[in-house]
Amino acid sequence: MSHFAAVSEPLATLAKQPKSHVRTAVAGVTGYAGAELARLLLHHPRLGDTQPIFLGRMGAEADGTTIYDLHPQIAKNDGKPAPPVVPFSWETLRENGTEILFLALPHEQSREYVPHALAAGLRVIDLSGAWRLHHPANAAVYKLTDSDPALAAAIQAEAVFGSPELHRDEIAGADLVANPGCYSTSIILALAPLVRAGVVDVEHGIICDSKSGVSGAGKAPSAKTHYMYAADNLSAYAVFGHRHTGELLEQLGLTNDQIQFTPHLLPIPRGILSTIYLRLRDGMDAATIEDTLRSFYARSPMVRVHRSGDLPQIQNVVRTSFCDIGFELAPDGKRLVLVSCLDNLLKGASGQAVQNMNVMCGWKESEGLL
Repeated sequence: MSHFAAVSEPLATLAKQPKSHVRTAVAGVTGYAGAELARLLLHHPRLGDTQPIFLGRMGAEADGTTIYDLHPQIAKNDGKPAPPVVPFSWETLRENGTEILFLALPHEQSREYVPHALAAGLRVIDLSGAWRLHHPANAAVYKLTDSDPALAAAIQAEAVFGSPELHRDEIAGADLVANPGCYSTSIILALAPLVRAGVVDVEHGIICDSKSGVSGAGKAPSAKTHYMYAADNLSAYAVFGHRHTGELLEQLGLTNDQIQFTPHLLPIPRGILSTIYLRLRDGMDAATIEDTLRSFYARSPMVRVHRSGDLPQIQNVVRTSFCDIGFELAPDGKRLVLVSCLDNLLKGASGQAVQNMNVMCGWKESEGLL
C-alpha cells in the first residue's frame, strides 16, 4: 500500500470502473500548454456537466479574469459565462470536490505541490519534469530540492511515467502520473517497439536528431526564442545535456553510450520531427518492421504508423494529439531510419495529459482528442 493510500482510499474505485464524469482542476493556465489543456477539457464530452476549475497564483486577489481573457482563441460561443480564473487554494479544490488535478507549472512548484495534493486525496497529472525521472543521476538535471526528502523519495517511487502506450495498466491505477517530455515522447514511441523486440544493435549506437518549434521553450521570452534570433534560422542546443535525455535512458533501458540525442530549434510555432538513425542486429525486411510497429501499437489510437517510405511530416500532426511514425530501410536490411512527428503542445504535453486522464477514468484513450 502506498504511503498516501490512507488519504486517497476513497478514490480507489476511480481506476477500477469507468466514471460517467470527473471533477478536474488546472493549476497553471497562462502558458501555451495550459491554454491547450483548458481548450481540451472545456470541450471534453465527459466534462460537460463538471466544468474544470482554472487556478491562478496562490494567494492572488480575484480580479475577474476569465480563461477567455487569457486565451481568446479557445472561447466557446455558447452564451454561457466565461469560466473564471480563481486564486489557487487547497480549500477551493476541496470545496469543489476536485478528483484530478492537472499541474502545468514550473518543475520546482510541482515538486512542492504534489505531496500536498496527494495528502488531500487528489490524483495528479503533472506536465512538468518534476516527477518523471527515478534515477538520481538523471533527475539531477532539474536541480530540485525537497523540504521532506524521505516523503519525496516515497512519492517518486510510485510516480508513473505518463506514456499510455507503454504504461497503460499502471496509469489506470496511479495517483501521480508524470507526463513525458515532448522530445522524449517522439523518440521513445518510435524506438520502443524495436528496442523491446531486441532487434536493435544498441552497441552500434542510436542517433536521435530532433527539431522543435519555438513554443517548446515555453511562453516566457528569451534571447534565443526572440523572433530576430529564431526566424530564418536553425540551431542545435543542449548537446550532451538536454534534460529529456534521462527519460530516453530510463524508458528504453539504454545507457548514455548507446544513444545520442541532439535537439534543434525550428523557426516555426509548434511541432516536433525526430529523425532516428540505427542499425539492426540482423537483416530484416520492411514488412517485418512495419508489422512490429503496428502490432506494438494495435491498442494505441493516438499513434499512427505509416507504410514503409511514407515519412511523417509536421504539417500533418500540428494541432492534433497524434504521434505519426514512419521508416525507411536501407537495401542492406540493417540500416534503419525512423521518423516520428507530433505536436509538442498536444501529444507532447496537454493532449497526452488528457489521454492519461481518460485512462485513469476508464474511458477511451482518444475521447476528447479526435
